Order: sequence, then C-alpha cells, then structure tokens
Amino acid sequence: MSVLLVVLAVCVLLGLGVITLLLLRVLRSGGADAEVATAEPGEAAEIIRQAAGLREQTEREAADLLRRAEENARALRERADAELALRGSLVEAKAREAGRKSAETFRTQAEEEVRALRAELHERDARLTQREQRLEARAAAMDEQARHIEARDHDLAAREAELARRRAEVVDLEEERRRTLEEAARLTAAQARAEIVKVVEADARRDAAVLVRDIEAQAREQGEERARKIVTLAIQRVALETTTESVVSVLHLPSDEMKGRIIGREGRNIRSFESVTGVNVIIDDTPEAVLLSCFDPVRREIAKITLEALVGDGRIHPHRIEEEHDRARREVETRCVRAGEDALMQTGIAEMHPELIAILGRLRYRTSYGQNVLAHLIESAHLAGIMAAELRLPPALAKRGTLLHDLGKALTHEVEGSHALIGAEIARRYGEDEEIVHAIEAHHNEVEPRSVEAVLTQAADQISGGRPGARRESLESYVKRLERIEQIAGERPGVEKVFAMQAGREVRVMVVPEQVDDIAAHILARDVAKQIEDELTYPGQIRVTVVRETRAVETAR
Repeated sequence: MSVLLVVLAVCVLLGLGVITLLLLRVLRSGGADAEVATAEPGEAAEIIRQAAGLREQTEREAADLLRRAEENARALRERADAELALRGSLVEAKAREAGRKSAETFRTQAEEEVRALRAELHERDARLTQREQRLEARAAAMDEQARHIEARDHDLAAREAELARRRAEVVDLEEERRRTLEEAARLTAAQARAEIVKVVEADARRDAAVLVRDIEAQAREQGEERARKIVTLAIQRVALETTTESVVSVLHLPSDEMKGRIIGREGRNIRSFESVTGVNVIIDDTPEAVLLSCFDPVRREIAKITLEALVGDGRIHPHRIEEEHDRARREVETRCVRAGEDALMQTGIAEMHPELIAILGRLRYRTSYGQNVLAHLIESAHLAGIMAAELRLPPALAKRGTLLHDLGKALTHEVEGSHALIGAEIARRYGEDEEIVHAIEAHHNEVEPRSVEAVLTQAADQISGGRPGARRESLESYVKRLERIEQIAGERPGVEKVFAMQAGREVRVMVVPEQVDDIAAHILARDVAKQIEDELTYPGQIRVTVVRETRAVETAR
C-alpha cells in the first residue's frame, strides 16, 4: 500500500509539471499574440512563425514528458506489485510458522492435561477402593453388633418373664401379709390408711403451727423493733397541739341587749344575716352568747367574723350585713392562703400551684373526729418525711404526697365522691406528679398502693390519727366496736370468756384448757386478730391475748 501511495504521488507531481509547462507556453504565446498585434505586418508574420514553432516544440516536449511519466508510473506499478507479492508470501510463511507452533503448543498442553486427568482418575479409584473396604468392615461390625443385640434381647425377655413371675409372687405375698395384718389388727387396709393419714396430718399440722409460730414470733420481734424505732423517732420529733372543734361556734356578746339588735325588728336582721351567710344563728337563754351552726367551717368562720364586726360597730341592718360579709369573706380567703403557705413552709415544700395552696388553707377550718385537718396534714407530712429518711428514701416526695392526701376534704360538701379520689383529681388537674396523685388516691386503699410513698402516706395518716388524744369518736360507735370485738372472739370453739380492755386496744380471751392446747391457742389468737382486721375500722392497734390456765385441785382429808 505504501508503494502505491508513492507511485500515485509521483504521477501527480509529473502531471502538475506538464500542466505548468503548458501554461507557460500559453502565456508566452499570448504575449507573442500581443506583440503581433502591436508590431508591423512583416514583423507580425515572423512572430507568428516563431510562435508556431514554439508551439510545436512545446507539444513535442509535453508528449515526451507524458510518455516518460507513463513509463515511470508503469515501472513503479510493476515494482509495487512485485513488493506486494513478496510481502504476501512472507506473511503467509509467517502465518504458517505461527500456526505450526500454536498447534504444537496446544498438543503439548492437551497431552499434559490428559496425563493429569489420568493421574487424578487413578487416585480416585484408589480412594474408592479404600472406602469400599472400610464400608465392608463397618458392615461386618454392624452385623456382629446386631447379633449381640439380638442375644441381649433374648436375655432381657427372659429376665422380664422372671421378673413378672417374681412380681406375681410378691403380690401374692403382700396380699397374704395384708390379710394377716388385717386379721391381727382387726382393721381393713382403708381404715388403717385413714388412721395413718389422720395421724400424719395431725403431726404435720402441729409441726406447721409450731413453725408458723416461730416464724411469726421472729418476724414480729424484728418488725416491732424496727417499727418501734421508726415510729418513736418520728413521734418524738413531731409535737403538735390537738384542737377539738365541732359544727357550732360560740360568739360572746357584750350584753344581752345585743341579742335583740341581732334579731332586729320582726326578725329582719337575723333573716338577712342567715340568708347572706348561709349560717344558722341560734339565740337561746345562754347569757351573753349566741351560737352559729353550719356544717361548712369556712362559712361558719366568715359568719363569725361578720357578726363580731357588726356587734363591735353596733350598726346592724341588712346593707351593713352584706358589706361586713364581703369584707369577712376576703379576710378568710387571705387567711386560707396564708395558712396554706405556712403549711408549705413548715413542711419544707418549695413550690405549689396557687389554687392548691388556697384549697389546702381552707382545711384550717375543717376537722375530722375533732382533729384539725390541716394540723393533721402537717403532722402526717413530718412523720412521712422522717420515716422516708429512716428508710433511705427521698423525703420530699413522701412529704408532698402526705401533705396533700386529705385535700379532697375541702370540697367533699361541694363534690360527690370519696375525698381521696376528689383530692387526687384536684392534684392531677393542677399539674402534680403522677406519684403524688397515686399516693393521694391510695391512702384509704380505694386504689391498690403501687409505690413506697403511697404506703408511707398510709402509715403516717394512721399514726397521726391513731395516736392517743388525736381524735374523738361517738360513744355509740365506740360501744358497738367493743361489743363486736368481744363477739368475734366469743364465737370461737373452746373460748370461755372474752374481755375488751384498755378502751378496746387489748382483747383477753380465756379458753378452756382441756379443749385448746398451746398450739391451738396461738392459732386462735391469729384467727381472731385476722377477723378483727377484716371487719372493723379502728385507730391504732388491737392486741389479742389468749390465756390458757390449767389448775389442779385436790382435797386432803
């Protein structure tokens, strides 16, 4: 291909040279024509003749150049063809040589692969032969083992037959011995079994009772010691006065003449006072005193302050009553807020919603069994905090829940429901923590206690309400409780006498010694105490003492 390109390039160059010469000749002839046009006629003929000669010479030279160019091109073409043929033969020879070498290489590789495959097949045949030998050996061993197992099965079958025969003999012997024992004891097997079960059951009951008694005694000693320590530390650090209030307030007057002014003309003043304050005014023969009666202690306090202001001023009429009542209401509300803040300060509680503080302060005028509710809450909070500290718990949470546990008593006459659930709802409404809400709603077991703080709230409430002198109760309920305590203990078998002593805080049960032994006496005391806990509601604790006395009396003659 390169030779052809060279030949073509030479041809192109030769063609360009010829064309150039022809152009030069034409230009010369053109110039001659111009000269002819400007020369004389004789000179023009000479010039024409010379131009014709030049043209012929130029044509001959161009023909020679073309002929030589064609000869050169033909020679170059023949040379190029020869070179191409030579190169083609060289390429074919090289290709044949390369094919021969590749074939020899492939044959060598194929022979090597065949030899490797034959070696691998021989190796696999050897492994298969070894594996067949091992399998034959294992099959022989399994056949031997099967023969041993078959022999062992025959032995086991023989032994089972022997055991069945001996078992039948043992059953016959047992039946014969049982008949012999029944004849000797004059009891059937079922009767003897019942007697044995009865004896074993009695022994088990006695052992269980002894074990229970020991465990209860140990637990009671440890629990009483621990509880005594905690309660003693709590009570000795809390000393609050107990106030006794009722639904009636007494207002002392400077003179009996003031009673007529309170009543007014045709009872106008007293009717207006009762309608504005919602409190009943009782005017009797008590000298220089009137009674204010109302179940709501806050309204009663407002009425008392209103009447004191009216009596002190001396001007008593309906318009004046309304003015003094508004002023007294604002004053009582201020006192309630101040009382709530004082309660927080005494218990060390930092922050609380203002509405909760106001509701808490209203309990200053509320009593429960003669015990001031706000004082009871402060006392209970101190007790809960001390017990929580003794138990290594955070006192703040226990104090807060205990201080708010009777919050619902401020609204029990306005909202229906238990004061524990009402107080829990109020605390939840004003953003108290859920643990505080749970301690409030669970302090009377209306909700099962789920936290230690709830249990501490219950304990502090019982300690504050059950201590001597904290509360009072009606004589009728007190007598009924004592009668029921004696009745519970007297219904037990073997009980001779029952005495409720120490204002119902101890019960002494006299039993017949021939019917109740020492173990049964402990069981009786536990059962009576459990029934009292389930049926009765009482402050503090009730101790049950079972007395079993044996007397031997003889007469000497």
